[in-house]
Amino acid sequence: MTLKRTLPAAWFAWFFLANSFFAADWPTFGHDPQRTGWAVNEVTLTPKNVDGLELKWGVQLKNEPLSLNALTTPVIATDVTTSQGVRTLVYVVGSSNQFYALDSKNGDLVWSVAFETHVLAKDEGFYLCPNSINATPTIDRTRNIVYSIAVDGMLYGLDLGTGKTKFGPVQFVPAFSKNWSLNLSDGIIYTSISQGCGGALSGVYSMDVTDPSRLVTRVLFLRKGSGAGVWGRGGPVIGKNKAVYCATGDGPFDPSAKNFGSSFVAASLSDLSLVDYYTPTNWREINKYDLDISSAGQVWFSHKNYDLLAGGGKEGVVYLLNADSLGGRDHSTPLFTTPLLANDEKALEQKGIWGAPSAWCDEEGQRWLYVPIWGPISKYAPKFPRTNGPTPHGCIMAFKVELDSASKEPTLKPAWVSPDFNLPDPVVIANGVVFALSTGENPQQNREGAHDKDWKKNLLTTAERSANTRPAVLYALNAKTGNLLYQSGSAMSGWVHFSGLAVSEGRIYAVDHDSRVYCFGLKGK
Repeated sequence: MTLKRTLPAAWFAWFFLANSFFAADWPTFGHDPQRTGWAVNEVTLTPKNVDGLELKWGVQLKNEPLSLNALTTPVIATDVTTSQGVRTLVYVVGSSNQFYALDSKNGDLVWSVAFETHVLAKDEGFYLCPNSINATPTIDRTRNIVYSIAVDGMLYGLDLGTGKTKFGPVQFVPAFSKNWSLNLSDGIIYTSISQGCGGALSGVYSMDVTDPSRLVTRVLFLRKGSGAGVWGRGGPVIGKNKAVYCATGDGPFDPSAKNFGSSFVAASLSDLSLVDYYTPTNWREINKYDLDISSAGQVWFSHKNYDLLAGGGKEGVVYLLNADSLGGRDHSTPLFTTPLLANDEKALEQKGIWGAPSAWCDEEGQRWLYVPIWGPISKYAPKFPRTNGPTPHGCIMAFKVELDSASKEPTLKPAWVSPDFNLPDPVVIANGVVFALSTGENPQQNREGAHDKDWKKNLLTTAERSANTRPAVLYALNAKTGNLLYQSGSAMSGWVHFSGLAVSEGRIYAVDHDSRVYCFGLKGK
């Protein structure tokens, strides 16, 4: 039986008014619970004027980078009442357990909060388990709260304008766990956990925050024991069909034993009960070569009469799934799978897909999918009608979502390949422009010649991974052709690991590993 919460008509009126009034917000990783990356209400930036972008400000925050972590991807709230008047605020959380709210106009610090922690990490921090904040926060405009997880696993709800604690702190996930970007739907907060940091078991975690007197953490464990980490940086994806989605990393697949390694999984929003899954038929090979399909993340979108989920990972292919029936009756039949796009070598690092696809619908109703690729394009990749030069380090691939003429089911039709990126993060789309960051990070994890069986003994140190990096660069591409419209040159001084962009009111926001926040906007505005 499905129970529905009854709410007064006045609440619904306020909800729709609030969502309209705050349409320029960027409240969560990827903009929306579906993680599309689409700033649907952006009107200032266009393909014709983005060549006039400039760095508006860059602010150095007092935050100590820990391992490869520094600042989370920015989230943004417009028309926030502060002690300095009504402002648009940019929010980031620092790896050293501090939350910052900046004025979008000039980068001035409006408020900051230092989270108190009364527990110590059992093990020394390392980039696989950094003992730092990893999850991008999320904003709830109905309550004017921004939610964040501190390093001790406590969930905080802070007032948007003042930073005062309005919710919690309450234990949400284990201390020093590696948790990923928060998501929010109907008053329930979601995150995911990977890699066993702090002794935490991998899975999807949720908490209903509407009634502080009855707080319960629910967990969807997808593996009995360790493994099958849920580590796409965007965290759980929430579809408009009222389901929450994730993908799991390497691990055994045996539904009878409740082991769902190397799988895409759907669960109910209310209680995280498993409702569906898709497992590729080659899951054993994915496990053998450590090709986690969870390394990228997923995006939910609709096309024609289909609800769709797209994702992939180090393996280098994109799976297009029916979000209402992930793998069909046998749980292993996708709607469409691309040919190999990258990683011919089946490498466990540096190549493949390491960031979630993003989705956009143009003014003619054409749906597009954008996929960040690390490393050279596969020799098995399909032919793209438009290319923009060699891409030895990485690129963005664009696909059109179309219905197959025979089956009438959705497929991905190659459209264009971007110029070279070194290396690309997930893109965001605004008014016909694709914004993407060339991160400049060093993706190597193992010393040259290390074998898979002894990779843990041959891992590079954090200092070694922090070497051989390059400053990040912001690019703007035509969303339909991939043509280069703008690149930021030397405006950014540092590299960044596992981050993302945010767009609001004609401005683009990024961070780097040196704990700087950057704002780009049009000249004269």
